[in-house]
Amino acid sequence: MNERDDAKYKNYLGDLGFLIKERALEAKKISEKEVPGSDGFYFESGRLLGFNEVISIMQQQAQGFQIPLEELDLHDIEPDRDLA
Repeated sequence: MNERDDAKYKNYLGDLGFLIKERALEAKKISEKEVPGSDGFYFESGRLLGFNEVISIMQQQAQGFQIPLEELDLHDIEPDRDLA
């Protein structure tokens, strides 16, 4: 792999982290507007839980591979705090 490939993957992962985090926070806002007990509430709660799981896995894997969370734009989100 060359430097161009390295940059490509780094940019991809940075964008991916940003986009997933952005959608997760949007899902949180949507879920807060749903009426507790409604179908929409349960759907959005499940969607939010999915984002929580994905971001948690991405953060854990990044740490395991010694990738700074800043490079993935996932340094400023705590799934269990921000997506619960």
